[in-house]
Amino acid sequence: MDRARLAILIVCALLTTTIEPFGGDPQASDSSTREAVEVTYSLMGEPTSEKSDQEIVDQILDRLSRRHTGLPERERIALVQTIVEEARAQNLDPGLVIAVIEVESAGYHLAVSHVGAMGLMQILPATGKELADRMNIAWKGPDTLFDPIINVKLGTAYLRQLADRYGNVNTALAAYNWGPGRIDRRLRRGATLPSRYIEQVMRAVDRNAMPAVSRS
Repeated sequence: MDRARLAILIVCALLTTTIEPFGGDPQASDSSTREAVEVTYSLMGEPTSEKSDQEIVDQILDRLSRRHTGLPERERIALVQTIVEEARAQNLDPGLVIAVIEVESAGYHLAVSHVGAMGLMQILPATGKELADRMNIAWKGPDTLFDPIINVKLGTAYLRQLADRYGNVNTALAAYNWGPGRIDRRLRRGATLPSRYIEQVMRAVDRNAMPAVSRS
């Protein structure tokens, strides 16, 4: 009996270790763990709920209606359709893409950061030109990034590139915000990832998550 009970305890311990996917604090709340898992699935293209593209378009339009996008309604509709289409093309969850937009620029398509990142997804001109050349998108100088459609196409492609490079949502988001060169140096030193941006995006995804739609 003692050996059997010991075997059960060992199996339980192994299972507990295995299901901690991000090496996080074992004292973290269940909601925090679910949040991290859902954002990972979103970035890697695993759907966390079933919903039609039209439902997603309507949800994102509602979110942008509360933002100062600087765009008339017709262009906002075209933008949201592009967000969904490009997210699908890059095997990303549209909810993650709009969360990055909200955190990066608050939805304002003419936003410019203090380091010169531009547009909805706050892309640096050098990165934007490199992506545009690779994707055969006409590049007419840095102001190209103020075109919301092009900005979303480049930004979603960049997110996918970082997801493939690191295979981890936290690292990919950190690299999107800090730049892959700086994150690579931190990883080589064994330093922890900067967490503020990651947490902001995760909160935006969770705050605006759409409940699963039942399919009868």
